[in-house]
Amino acid sequence: MLVEFAGGVLAQSLALVADAGHMLTDAAALALAWAAVRIASRPADAKRSFGYQRLRVLATFVNGCALLFIVAWIGVEAIQRLLNPVPVNAQAILWIGSLGLAVNLIVFAMLTRGDKHDMNVSAAALHVMGDLLGSVGAIVAALVIMWTGWLPIDPILSIFVSALIVRSAIKLVRRSAHILMEGSPEWLDQGELRRTLEQKIPAIVDVHHVHTWSVGPQETLLTMHALVSATADQALVLKDTKALLAERFGITHATIQIEVEDCVDKDCGEQAPLKADRVARG
Repeated sequence: MLVEFAGGVLAQSLALVADAGHMLTDAAALALAWAAVRIASRPADAKRSFGYQRLRVLATFVNGCALLFIVAWIGVEAIQRLLNPVPVNAQAILWIGSLGLAVNLIVFAMLTRGDKHDMNVSAAALHVMGDLLGSVGAIVAALVIMWTGWLPIDPILSIFVSALIVRSAIKLVRRSAHILMEGSPEWLDQGELRRTLEQKIPAIVDVHHVHTWSVGPQETLLTMHALVSATADQALVLKDTKALLAERFGITHATIQIEVEDCVDKDCGEQAPLKADRVARG
């Protein structure tokens, strides 16, 4: 980062300075990701009954916002360079960009060996991917300037590299914000979950008041009310429901309230009374 920043200032290359800016955020992003992984591994305690898993999601959100900020800054600088081209030292850009590319390839290879389903690791890898593309852009810009002398290629490639990572950065911010807002997991269809429980467990008349959310990137939690017939074995219904949730949907942390005959909630299914009557009559 320091070499690219110094080289970018001396060579007056926006591509190198932009890549150094990426590396600055990446250094912080990698440190934040590492700290989140370490802290998230701590067990639950009296103050945090779910542990520290949510910290990974928070780190992802912060990293994603940092990416969007640096991309916006590069865009503004690139537009200014397009309006007022500045001579650059193409040979210095080429050598420094090649050094940056080598370093980023090594770091990116190390990160891709990690957990690919962890948003925190994905956010860190995306930061490094942005740097890697920035180094490639700097090398291409240097070659074009050396061969043709066309100076606008430097800011143009900076914009192009930034655009490549904007979509992924927005996706990371949206996913992490969704979890932080206690949103239902995107892969889970609550309608299908209710229908499955009602069809597979005959004693259940209606499933309602369903709430699902994620503590971390992988663990899903659920609370629900289950209306059962008067003759149902409540302990068996609870056991079968938890087993079905774990097997079919991968939900192992569920809190289930059993209700008998009468539903006390406003969001009970409209068909619940009819099904209850059929169950009662055998």
